[in-house]
Amino acid sequence: MAAAVTGSTSSDDLAVSSPDLYRHGPDLRLAGPALGAWLAALWALHLPAGGAMALAVVAGCGAALLWYADRRHASGLASPRRGVVVGVMVSLLLGVLSGAAATAARTATRDAPPLDHLARQGAAVRVDVVLTDDPRIARGSRGRTWLVSARLTRLDTGPGTSAVRLGARVLVIGRHPGWRGALPGQRASLTGRLVQARGGDLRAAVLIAPAAPRFHGEPPLAQRAAGALRQGLQRAAAPLPDEEGGLLPGLAVGDVSRMDPVVEEDFRATGMTHLTAVSGSNVAIVTGFVLLLAAWCRAGPRRSSALALAALIGFVILARPSPSVLRAAVMGALALAALASSRPRAAVPGLAATVYVLVVVDPELAADPGFALSVLATAGLLLLAPRWRDALRRRRVPSGVAEALAVPVAAQVACAPVIATITGTVSLSAIPANLLAAPAVAPATVLGVAAAAVSPLWPGAAEFLAWLGAWPARWLVLVARWGSGLPDSTVPWRGGVAGGLLLAAALSTLLLVVSLLPAARRLLAVALAAALVGAIGVRTVVAGWPPPNWAFVACDVGQGDALVLRTGPGRAVLVDAGPDPSAVDRCLRRLDVTSLPLLVISHFHADHVDGLTGALRRRGIGTLVLPAIREPEPGALEVAHTAAHHRLRTLEVNPGWRYELRGIRIEVLGPARAETGTRSDPNNNSLVLRVTLAGFTILLPGDAEVERQQAMLSGGEPIRADLLKVPHHGSFYQEPKFLQAVDPSVAIVSVGADNDYGHPSGALLGRLGRDGARVFRTDLSGDVAVSRTADGLVVTGRGREPGRGPP
Repeated sequence: MAAAVTGSTSSDDLAVSSPDLYRHGPDLRLAGPALGAWLAALWALHLPAGGAMALAVVAGCGAALLWYADRRHASGLASPRRGVVVGVMVSLLLGVLSGAAATAARTATRDAPPLDHLARQGAAVRVDVVLTDDPRIARGSRGRTWLVSARLTRLDTGPGTSAVRLGARVLVIGRHPGWRGALPGQRASLTGRLVQARGGDLRAAVLIAPAAPRFHGEPPLAQRAAGALRQGLQRAAAPLPDEEGGLLPGLAVGDVSRMDPVVEEDFRATGMTHLTAVSGSNVAIVTGFVLLLAAWCRAGPRRSSALALAALIGFVILARPSPSVLRAAVMGALALAALASSRPRAAVPGLAATVYVLVVVDPELAADPGFALSVLATAGLLLLAPRWRDALRRRRVPSGVAEALAVPVAAQVACAPVIATITGTVSLSAIPANLLAAPAVAPATVLGVAAAAVSPLWPGAAEFLAWLGAWPARWLVLVARWGSGLPDSTVPWRGGVAGGLLLAAALSTLLLVVSLLPAARRLLAVALAAALVGAIGVRTVVAGWPPPNWAFVACDVGQGDALVLRTGPGRAVLVDAGPDPSAVDRCLRRLDVTSLPLLVISHFHADHVDGLTGALRRRGIGTLVLPAIREPEPGALEVAHTAAHHRLRTLEVNPGWRYELRGIRIEVLGPARAETGTRSDPNNNSLVLRVTLAGFTILLPGDAEVERQQAMLSGGEPIRADLLKVPHHGSFYQEPKFLQAVDPSVAIVSVGADNDYGHPSGALLGRLGRDGARVFRTDLSGDVAVSRTADGLVVTGRGREPGRGPP
């Protein structure tokens, strides 16, 4: 439902139950122990083992006292209501007892003195670990940093000390590509430095390991088989376009290693992330398909259940036992057991039992957002969706339409408070996007799993199945793109626990009032219709973004540069691509730029090149212009790889190179020679561009600092300009005489909000203001557009009133 959430709602975790299940209300007898265990584990994860055990003792004593007091009043005089209340409280306290005790047992290992002491010291160690999950690339690191969940089995601090054997959880931050392809269950030895974990989970420490790991033996047979199948699916999807080819493995088995970052961001913005976080929907689709095949073969209930259980076990191994997969697998096993025993009406107690068992077995799940969202989505489907579906049926809404409407709405309402807690936003496009996506989920999942299953035996058939699966995957990409592109698709909300509780209270009150008062339902419908019509009217009357006749836009891409120079309808030159593919793609989409005849990279720092794939997304590209000085090397290699993958024409340029097209003129002013030994050579070796566009001049100096600025002054280069893109995000390292020589009427600082570098410098902003420049910042104004009119330069921050610079 929200833009920054991984592991969102699972709107298909369970089929909506039949109406007779709720004739006398849902069976909530196991809800007390489940809720008590969950809350206690969540609290105890932040306590030492002694504090968690004290919580368990207090809960146990409270349960015993309540039970004893109730027994003393069991003479028949006590009201039945009192007995129900006491029973609920006792069950809740027993859940707290078990959850706190289970967490205390785990935190005792987490806080064991030897490891905790070494982590506090930042000690260098040699360790043996067992991987517990697939290594994953850290977001935004472009494959340079790996995050590896592992179990620490042996620790050695060096000569003269004895090795310590233990079983603590750790997070390994690897810097070596040797982690690629490692599988869960693999044993490895590595060296690194221990640091303290963030707390709130069961990780005892974080190990920073820059060197290559040394693997021992083979992973377990089941993991090797699963790894082979996942790699087979990746190979089968490789010939597909990047968007569909990266999405299909995510839909089928949760493998998002190749997923396009822009598609990933679109899925977040539209509340569709749950489709790639394998959960109950995938389990239901796979087991349901097996049950259909069994029914076609006339298999009985027991045989069908056995086949579905085998498929369930295989799928869990294939998808890896993540929190949502574990919950869905246990829930599926309970459902299959109910089918085999002809007792299918235990969905709500089954969900409660699942939560209780999983939290007691692994208390860390209590703090996992994906686990919470998955459970709440299922609870919404079981407790809200049937009633809403039946209410729609009573109003003569067709059965299929009623269920299609009730399911995503119930899941999103149930999960909204948790999503608001995490992201501080509420999505308005999640429900329609999930409604449109629903028909394509099952075909894509089944075809993806089938492609993985046949890949070792028949690669050609796997590629054919992946090609078929790409069609529904393509539909999902289009839906996500549409949803994320809607105006105000997400609205801000107070984040944190307070914001989540506030939204939960508001939704609960609204649901209660609507369910009790028919007039309130009509009033709510009228209010929603009025709000929709009003919003459409405002959008129609008020000019949107971009402003008319814009010529230059500094995109708000965070701490980085992405600068757009308009050359015609749908066409522009892009200078740098920022640090985030999704951010630059969103900016270009808002400007309706579909073609980039020229894309210039000023230098190869990550905040200028890591968004390159987003700029290339479904856009015609002419030439990729690069500096002749290829540093830093990792960034230059990454750009070269991306250019080769997309078959781009590249051109290295030097001072004097010019480009002219449809009223735009670009000239490279520098660097004439490579700067060495400066505070930052890559920054000082940025391409410096002078642009003439729409009757005014723009100076784009990249991240050039004092040394390069002084060299331009001494070289007599024509640096006077009407608009200055302030070098290096407004850092302190500027030459005052350079700024005076440029003498801009408008200065734009492309900078990220709350960055760690202290950008922009207050002294620099003051100097620019005193020299007569109007200063605009992307961290305050968002995207900043510049137009030329008869009155001078018109500067517009996205969503703000125009401000005028001097003529």
